[in-house]
Amino acid sequence: MSITTERKLEVIKDNALSANDTGSADVQIAVLTERIKNLTEHFQTHKKDNHSRRGLLKMVSRRRKLLDYVKGKDEGRYKAIIEKLGIRR
Repeated sequence: MSITTERKLEVIKDNALSANDTGSADVQIAVLTERIKNLTEHFQTHKKDNHSRRGLLKMVSRRRKLLDYVKGKDEGRYKAIIEKLGIRR
């Protein structure tokens, strides 16, 4: 269910704003999106896993808050993130 270290580093590298960027909102949103995708695949086979579903809802909420923050700061960057990650809204 969790993402591998290699995949996480790849996601960070693809979405980093600068060379050593690991904590910007863009990177956090990308990592959360990857984890959310993995969990939704997990729920295709494990429909009754309600404990993990709660964690999924918390991740979706955290990602939504980060997206709202980015939208308030820079709407162009927000639209670019949405487009790049394929998040519908």
